[in-house]
Amino acid sequence: MHSSRGVATRWVVLVIALTVLSVIVPYFIWHTNWFGNPLTDAQIQHDLTHTDQPRSTQHALSQIADHIIRGDKSVTRWYPDVARLATCPIPQIRETAAWVMGQDNTAPRFHETLLGMLDDSEPLVRMNAALALVRFHDASGHAIIVKMLAGEPLLAPKDGKLKRVLDVGQGVATDTVVARILTGKTDVEVLAGAPGSLAQWRAADGATVAAGQPIAVLSPSSQMV
Repeated sequence: MHSSRGVATRWVVLVIALTVLSVIVPYFIWHTNWFGNPLTDAQIQHDLTHTDQPRSTQHALSQIADHIIRGDKSVTRWYPDVARLATCPIPQIRETAAWVMGQDNTAPRFHETLLGMLDDSEPLVRMNAALALVRFHDASGHAIIVKMLAGEPLLAPKDGKLKRVLDVGQGVATDTVVARILTGKTDVEVLAGAPGSLAQWRAADGATVAAGQPIAVLSPSSQMV
């Protein structure tokens, strides 16, 4: 009898613990990834300087954008740091920096920096820079915007056999694996460069493709449009 009660008690405790965790863990994840938490000036400066925690740096950049939108003139003290992050090796930080620079179309340094970002290696950085330049009445990124709306072609990174991973119509996030190229030695992943969906395949599953050959087209997400 005592044993049965002990087992029942342990089950009750386990259920309660799992219920609590199901609430606490999602909240913790949301809280740590939410950019609405206010940061002190010291925290912003620290996170702009130390980019080993990309989400923290993006949070600081988001706070700077909020300052700009509110018309806080003191925010200009961080402008050199924002412009410097245009060359950060972490793409997500460059993407956010480009977006922030578009919030103040009176800053000549931002304008100049954004022009240089049109040649960035990452599609989302180029897109954000092109869109930000529109705020400066600068159409230098016109071709990038048109290409974004038309759909981003995915190119085979290596010669090999195409292995499809997704079906047409499936949504993708940045760095989602869309396909693999089987080279005989290693499998090379083909990743989405921006959020959207798989619009069409340009090569058949199992087909032999050459490096640089278009194999699929991604349409932009509604948010990007």
